[in-house]
Amino acid sequence: MSEHTIPTDGQLDRVERALTVDDKDDSASVVATISQVYATTVDDLWSACTTAERLARWFSPVTGDLVVGGRYQVEGNASGVIEICQPPTSFRATWEFNGAVSWITVRIEPVDDGHARLSLEHSGDIPHDFWYNFGPGATGVGWELGFLGLAQHLATGSSKPVEATEWLQTDAAKEFIAGSSRRWADAWIAAGASEEAARGAEARTTAFYTGQDT
Repeated sequence: MSEHTIPTDGQLDRVERALTVDDKDDSASVVATISQVYATTVDDLWSACTTAERLARWFSPVTGDLVVGGRYQVEGNASGVIEICQPPTSFRATWEFNGAVSWITVRIEPVDDGHARLSLEHSGDIPHDFWYNFGPGATGVGWELGFLGLAQHLATGSSKPVEATEWLQTDAAKEFIAGSSRRWADAWIAAGASEEAARGAEARTTAFYTGQDT
């Protein structure tokens, strides 16, 4: 398969998104959850999400001590500490980026003999100036590109994250990103945001990920 071609038909609809937002004086306390059912086993999904060799093939190179209490580093992105690990069903870690600390919780559960569900919850307090500028898509689109990469890896054995491929520069990629951004704005509206605030943030998030001006 060419780096210019990543099958995305139906992917946006296979992802489930949930959002809760509690406004505080100067920040929003946000819990965003993304989940998808994959055609694989719990053990295989756990391996893909917790071993450095597999993570580098669909998500990003991850270094460090991938054990409870260990510190990890995602190449060019966040670092953190693994706080809880209960193989093969869940782990929790801090997500430290640009001076801010949030938390990720990953859960894996069986669906049937040939399928398992991956759920990722990202929670933390986000300053109002950033939250109302970009909304949930700021992180949601990034996670969704990762979920797309995992789908490709599990289906084809691909060995490169989609964000590291030439596909990311194509019109198809921009359409996928715009669709993801729109759906995260929909989730924010369902959580109580105004249409105006959500659509404005959607436009700015889409522009950020696609390199376009709003």
